Amino acid sequence: MRSKSVKFLSTAALLSLMACGGSNADAGAVESASASQSAPQGEVRSISAADKKKGAEAHPQLLQEFGGSYDGPQTAYVVRIGQDIAVQSGLGDARSDFTVTLLNSPVNNAFAIPGGYVYLTRQLMALMNDEAEMAGVLGHEVGHVAAEHGRKRQKAARRNSILGALGQIGAAVLLGDSALGKLGQEVFGTGSQLLTLKYSRKQEHEADDLGIAYLASAGYAPQALSTMLESLAAQSAIDARAAGRDARGVPTWASTHPNPVQRVSRAAKNASKLGISGGKRNRDAFLRNVDGILYGDDPKQGVIEGNDFLHPDLKLKFTVPNGFSMQNGTRAVTIRGSAGQGQFSTGPYNGNMTTYIASAFKAVSGKGQAIEYGDIQRTTVNGLPVSYAIGRVKSRNGQVDVTVFAYEFSKNSAFHFATLAPAGKGAVFSPMYDSVKRLTSAEAAAIKPRKIDVVTVRRGDTIDSLSRKMAYTSYQKDRFLVLNRMRSNENLRAGQKVKLVTY
Repeated sequence: MRSKSVKFLSTAALLSLMACGGSNADAGAVESASASQSAPQGEVRSISAADKKKGAEAHPQLLQEFGGSYDGPQTAYVVRIGQDIAVQSGLGDARSDFTVTLLNSPVNNAFAIPGGYVYLTRQLMALMNDEAEMAGVLGHEVGHVAAEHGRKRQKAARRNSILGALGQIGAAVLLGDSALGKLGQEVFGTGSQLLTLKYSRKQEHEADDLGIAYLASAGYAPQALSTMLESLAAQSAIDARAAGRDARGVPTWASTHPNPVQRVSRAAKNASKLGISGGKRNRDAFLRNVDGILYGDDPKQGVIEGNDFLHPDLKLKFTVPNGFSMQNGTRAVTIRGSAGQGQFSTGPYNGNMTTYIASAFKAVSGKGQAIEYGDIQRTTVNGLPVSYAIGRVKSRNGQVDVTVFAYEFSKNSAFHFATLAPAGKGAVFSPMYDSVKRLTSAEAAAIKPRKIDVVTVRRGDTIDSLSRKMAYTSYQKDRFLVLNRMRSNENLRAGQKVKLVTY
């Protein structure tokens, strides 16, 4: 969460921008893939003016959602490789037709949108181990656009246009498919991430096959996409265990692209069918470029350490209960758990907490879904003046409490939680509400960013000895193995390059 005031974007507007237009073909009618089916050999499909306009309108909003462009030496490298693989799709006749962006996001994600816009997060780049893997992931995303898989989602975007300026936490667990339930599915998260949600299995397989074909036509090892999918699944398991969640879950990128385990074997099998032995991986070039990239949270946006969220610039801290996880975004910190869900964010504050709370409820409610709430209560938490109110709404699955719990940090600065929980069970968040406090200057100064450090293995180094250098207190060896796509029984050799996460 950035230190400046949060501006809530319209998910509906963003979705309408993202829907793939300009085609008469329904995405569901697209047959299983080959590069020739998407763009016949020698044929180039110009990017339409309508798609260029949509992409240009959406691009600034996507940058805001995903932390902005990453300002580092890796950017030029990603742009070059991204444009090289994107032209394999036949969507444009020049590399300059594609705008490739490395995003300053700690989330494993990649996507492409109509108009020639292609995105990769620095976090996902750091998980990769060679240039071919990066090209494969970007090729997969471009494949979705080339095959016009957004066509079906265009209808969904139109249906969602009534939902208002909301985000996503999947509150249907609490609210079912009632009107508020549909709102709940949109509350509190990263609205633009919806642009990559809910591809069908058929569409995923086609995008995989297109990505593999693009790798082959660009001279890369076509197996690279399958190895990247394998790393994603393994990283997900570690993240889940570290957060106390089900380790069978999938990472953000893979969750929008279902069945990662099954897709690993399928992608590897289809790559082998091409009969291409070898192909470039460009591991050394990739490691030179990924060296030093920021890893995990950017302290300027706050950091997540276990169950704690700490923001050195805002000098604040809070702790979520066990069983809850957090995801940090530019607009808010999303909190998820089986017992309730919510977000921590800020908004304009002029010293009037009554107005501030009303605005927070309005942001949660959306258009036409006003939430009536009770009297505003006052208290203090760790010396901070607090105001809060609770609204109760009906849903198909029962009544739900919506709480806004706000803290005054100064006469012109306030922050708040907005939470959902089954009626009468909102106390699950009480420890979190009571945990908010100011950080001292020393505590804030102690928060340091992590980065990728590419090191050369020396004689006597082992997986165990290098793992102990990882900037974590838990799962050091597991993290090292996944980061380097290694098995625990592998032997390191002197002169070998490996990645570490260090401060």
